[in-house]
Amino acid sequence: MLTTPLCRRLGIEAPVLSVGFGAGAQPELVAAVSNAGGLGVLGLTGAPRELVFLSVALTRELTDRPFGANVLLEFETAGETVDLCLEAGVPVLVFFWGDAAPYVERAHDAGVAVLIQVGSVDEAKRAADAGVDAVIAQGSEAGGHVRGSTALSVLVPAIVDAIDPVPVIASGGIADGRGLAAALALGAQGISLGTRFVASTEAFVQEEWKRRIVAAGDEDTVYSEDLFDKNWPDAPHRMLRNDIVRRWEEAPALRDEGTIGTFERFNGEHLEIARYQPFMATPRFDGDLEEAPLWAGQSAALVHEVKDAAEIVADLVREAEAALYSVTTYSNEAQQSTANRAS
Repeated sequence: MLTTPLCRRLGIEAPVLSVGFGAGAQPELVAAVSNAGGLGVLGLTGAPRELVFLSVALTRELTDRPFGANVLLEFETAGETVDLCLEAGVPVLVFFWGDAAPYVERAHDAGVAVLIQVGSVDEAKRAADAGVDAVIAQGSEAGGHVRGSTALSVLVPAIVDAIDPVPVIASGGIADGRGLAAALALGAQGISLGTRFVASTEAFVQEEWKRRIVAAGDEDTVYSEDLFDKNWPDAPHRMLRNDIVRRWEEAPALRDEGTIGTFERFNGEHLEIARYQPFMATPRFDGDLEEAPLWAGQSAALVHEVKDAAEIVADLVREAEAALYSVTTYSNEAQQSTANRAS
């Protein structure tokens, strides 16, 4: 199987991570990715103690391989969530949107690897200086919340050059093995995928959302700096175009407040969801998907069917190996042709 030094560091076989996209990244998806040789990542930001321990326990029942937990450092609960993850024995912490420095030593003392997703070279340098085990370079093509404004093809090699020998993982705009091969060619040691795994059998999101990703073309995602900003301002994001996005495109200054439905928490409590609130439209959401954020990156145009997560991982590796073999074969043939002409 295609592997890299980072794979050996994390104890995985394939250089493929699934994004811990909040409530949509449940143990079933995480374990499926890990069992297929990649690194599945739970979404645990803001999760209470009971849910953290339950999620980790369920994941361990489904896989004996490494997995991670995603924590957004933007929120006040981040430190508490990190402590809970360490107490529960999560093997890998994956941070986003904040400073990893306060947590790296604690994690390493517990034998836990630390990754952080960044959107710029400067942010990558700070993370490397803090001692993280790897940096995830997020290109502006990504779905969900987008940290930076640079395309992946520029950001990855720039970060690789800036923080070598710290490994770099590419994220944003990748959905197939050609993207994995390209990321490796740019100097990355792995990829982290969100949109492709949202459209997986195991993803805990509404089926209509998965169908819309499959149906999406290259013009069907929209980037915004302030649409779904309730309770999380100044956090740009990319999503599929639906009715609420169309209204914003036509008249961005006009905002209809109110609620769009309810969300059932794991303990049975029902929370009202306000319009423009960022959240994951899981099966626990009872409301109108035309008013909800359907997070998706530009790679949605490359997703043509919903598949089992294990099949996605296998396809990524197989297609990447084929792409790399094709490039090598072409290079060898070109060199031979040049040599023949010279003789």
